[in-house]
Amino acid sequence: MPTQLISYDLRRPGQDYSELFAAIKSIGNWWHCLDSTWIVRTTLSSAEVRKRLNAHVDANDKVLVTALAGDWASLSLDKQGNDWLRQNV
Repeated sequence: MPTQLISYDLRRPGQDYSELFAAIKSIGNWWHCLDSTWIVRTTLSSAEVRKRLNAHVDANDKVLVTALAGDWASLSLDKQGNDWLRQNV
């Protein structure tokens, strides 16, 4: 099962992105690791994730979805975050 990294630049100040966050959470087992980055364990491909999120962003927003492999490293993440990565990537 792929683990997808989702990163974004949301360009409209004050915009309510709660629907985007709900859409990300609905994709699978998620971790909101950084302000603009989520990692989700899902059965969906990167293109399928992008398609699901497209309806929840503005035309000037930027979104990157990429599958993660088993090789990762972190700096200054808490134990819970590192444990999540060990179990899901």
